[in-house]
Amino acid sequence: MKSEDPRSLIAEAAGYRPGDLIAIAVITAATLLAVYVPVLNASPLRILLGVAMVLFIPGYALIAALFPAKGDLDGIERVALSFGLSIAVVPLIGLGLNYTPWGIRLDPILASLTLFTLAMTGIAWYRRLTLPADERFMVPAREIFNAARLELFDPGASWLDRGLSSLLVVAIVAALATTAYVIAVPKEGEHFTEFYILGPGGKAADYPTDPRVNSAQSLIVGVGNHEYREVAYTVEAVLLNQTFDPVTNTSTIHAVTPIDRFTVTVPHNETRELPWEFSVPSTEYNRLEFLLFTETVPAQNVTGQDRINASYRDLHLWLRPRPV
Repeated sequence: MKSEDPRSLIAEAAGYRPGDLIAIAVITAATLLAVYVPVLNASPLRILLGVAMVLFIPGYALIAALFPAKGDLDGIERVALSFGLSIAVVPLIGLGLNYTPWGIRLDPILASLTLFTLAMTGIAWYRRLTLPADERFMVPAREIFNAARLELFDPGASWLDRGLSSLLVVAIVAALATTAYVIAVPKEGEHFTEFYILGPGGKAADYPTDPRVNSAQSLIVGVGNHEYREVAYTVEAVLLNQTFDPVTNTSTIHAVTPIDRFTVTVPHNETRELPWEFSVPSTEYNRLEFLLFTETVPAQNVTGQDRINASYRDLHLWLRPRPV
């Protein structure tokens, strides 16, 4: 085992540059740029790097940290485990974020994946540094390239073999280009809008269903646009006094009081979560209704159940107001 004297490690670290770990760090940084830089985040590069960041990069960094020696695993095993561990690690990070104040959103997920990947890359770099140089894992990129070139373009091969080799290269390049195109330009899917409400803590829990009359209550209203275009949504909040007759299986609205109306513009494939406060003026109201409209909002004389039916999406909370 190589000596782990700090001074010798620091001296050697200055000249030790593992290409695969540097590539992982560069791809991670490029993913951040592709997500947040205005020009890049609208290009196919965001999708390509995002897929790699979810399906391969974290797992490869973890494998590199766990197995720093070249004799630990062969190349095929490292690649296979990199995919498998990425598919395992990313959901676990998302599960952990679900129990934090940040929740499962783009910024905390990307920050967590970045920190995890860079941490594992740093550990892998340190663990390789503590090994003798001939035992450290490295990607033999030059040897792989030379072997592939010799296999495909052997100078001693016949013209037929060379032609078939060239055809194989063209087929591989075409397959890779087709795959990249399919990932970067996915087929337009179903058009829909997410409309949801969360409790004040940003989770689907702790809704203020038992408010005191005239006391301020808070919710979070979320709108997710998957309409393949930018949409200016209108959200209306209405208090209802509504009863249900189980005999006729019908609901009757006895009172309607609009309490808020606002607009929010959401680009395609983005989500807006807006803090929202309300109060219930009387114990007679037992339902809080949220109505979502797109560009077409019905006239004000359309009220009650007709207005609910005219909305693009609607949500509600049953309330049990308490007197002060």
